[in-house]
Amino acid sequence: MTYLDFEKPLADIEGKAEELRALGKRDDGVDVEKEAAALDKKAGALLKELYEDLDPWRKTQVARHPGRPHCSDYIAQLFTEYTPLAGDRAFGDDYAVMGGLVRLNDQPCIVIGQEKGNDTKSRLHHNFGMARPEGYRKAIRLMELANRFELPVITLVDTSGAYPGKGAEERGQSEAIARCTQKCLEIGVPLVSVIIGEGGSGGAVAFATANRIIMLEHSIYSVISPEGCASILWKDAEKMREAAQALRLTAQDLKKLGVIDSIVPEPLGGAQRDPRAAIEAAGNEILKMLKDLGQKSAKELVSDRRQKFIDMGKTSLA
Repeated sequence: MTYLDFEKPLADIEGKAEELRALGKRDDGVDVEKEAAALDKKAGALLKELYEDLDPWRKTQVARHPGRPHCSDYIAQLFTEYTPLAGDRAFGDDYAVMGGLVRLNDQPCIVIGQEKGNDTKSRLHHNFGMARPEGYRKAIRLMELANRFELPVITLVDTSGAYPGKGAEERGQSEAIARCTQKCLEIGVPLVSVIIGEGGSGGAVAFATANRIIMLEHSIYSVISPEGCASILWKDAEKMREAAQALRLTAQDLKKLGVIDSIVPEPLGGAQRDPRAAIEAAGNEILKMLKDLGQKSAKELVSDRRQKFIDMGKTSLA
């Protein structure tokens, strides 16, 4: 288990409980269960206290936790008959973007998501979830396929932002993001987006210009990272806590602002503590949204989606 900075007191308590149990296994004559159980109770109370009212910066840390379930985990648990589709038919494949044909409760769908990877090798392979132009063009191709065959689209967003490298800019990064966003607005099929971890900048918006946007309780969604915002506004990346507060990037703030439609509760301690439960809860919410959107015609779906984003500019916090 990887512990975040603010979880260090919890790490000490849980570590001591594990040490006691390990001692008990080595020496049958030592009864440690009572002491270990007391530590477990203390750890549970502290965990509840820590997660009762997380500030925006701590939520950012939780959203970035390496143990959170990733796109590949959601695809493996929620969907059946996953048939991956690769390439943008122009340059190549982008391993930061996964996508293909699936079934959700036996309903054919298209799933598209950003995959960060879960260890050094896979993170490098998936470019830490930062898509290049070919990734967005792959997403466009899959959305066009979904539109042609009248298949709902589900997008799983988890990226710090689009890849900022020289090669990506040379191949038309901004144009690819803009066209992907445009394609989201055009397709006449239900489009549901889930922010499963970090929804950063245009790299996230290009996948989340949807009829319904769902966020996990401790995920974040913002126009820029707190560190990037702090560097621009205060010329000091260390002011990321103040930036996180100002950005209104939490699911709770964005629900009040009307940017998102639903918040999926996470297990106590974050999705990383019980990935299966977190994924199941997200899946139930996706099914609920798709059922609602399934009653609308193609014209109504496009109109609903466009109006949703027009209305965002009219909303303000009380």
